[in-house]
Amino acid sequence: MSRLRLTLACGDYDRTRALAEGAVRPDGIDLTCLRLPVEETFFRMMRHQEFEVAELSLSSYVLSLRQDPSPFVALPVFPSRMFRHSSLYVHRDAGVDSPADLRGKRVGTPEYQLTACVWMRGVLADEYGVPVDSVEHVTGGQEATGRPEKAGIDLPESIRLTRAPEGRTLSELLAEGGIDALCTPRVPSPFAAGDPRVRRLFPDVVAAEQDYWSRTGIFPIMHVAVVRRDVYERHPWVAQSLYKAFTAAKDAARDALYDTSALRFMLPWLIPQLEEARELLGGDFWSYGLDEANRRTLSAFLRYHHEQGLSAREYRPEELFAPETLESFVI
Repeated sequence: MSRLRLTLACGDYDRTRALAEGAVRPDGIDLTCLRLPVEETFFRMMRHQEFEVAELSLSSYVLSLRQDPSPFVALPVFPSRMFRHSSLYVHRDAGVDSPADLRGKRVGTPEYQLTACVWMRGVLADEYGVPVDSVEHVTGGQEATGRPEKAGIDLPESIRLTRAPEGRTLSELLAEGGIDALCTPRVPSPFAAGDPRVRRLFPDVVAAEQDYWSRTGIFPIMHVAVVRRDVYERHPWVAQSLYKAFTAAKDAARDALYDTSALRFMLPWLIPQLEEARELLGGDFWSYGLDEANRRTLSAFLRYHHEQGLSAREYRPEELFAPETLESFVI
């Protein structure tokens, strides 16, 4: 019997490498894996739906649900998770010494709907008293001009959104003081180059993020895996087959990290850092599925998405995913 041929576009991660290399094969599927930068995958998927299966921004996926029918069906697979306190940068002379000082400031963001920025705007509102309508949001390309929103957004009038001046990048504006702060998933070039005019808002990022975890139990989810709806409707079994394979690949990568014979990555203290993460976050700290922790995390994000004017209503976590992936057989 022939196998269904599908293409997966995804970042080059340890947790998906077994799929790319064929060590894990989804039941009934021949998977061609394209390892692409996330910006390229997201743009091509949101604009042209080029791939049958893809990694997708959580925020972009929730935005897509307003279409009828929505173009994608998500799996409870989270290729990217990251605490994002490190994503806030400020200009040296902006007068921003604490998160609360961002009120009334101009804050850059490559796209308003970026998942990392939705998370940090929500954290700023919940934890530091900086509501979304208390700052001016400036969008544009971070390192090259002319970046558009991948998906159209229709915000309430209370949210101030402006474009960066033509021909100017957000990194340039941050370094020169044209914006007071920048919220971005990628390290801006002035900071990477050691420009003394740019610093992180949180001087001790790890302490801030560990404190956030200890109080909320949230390890932010950035991306989900999606199946194009036409593929899912023709072959509904692919949702469970892909979910099982993604989970097996992730579990194999997690277990392989704890190998002290030779470090898998160029991090000198990988093993003690892994042990610290397990002690703080739990053994399966990168879990897939809709367990209690992931439900809590997704509920917070969906509230933020709605509060920030990106979704007309507040979705429930179970509304995001193929129902076949939310239950399994038992013997």
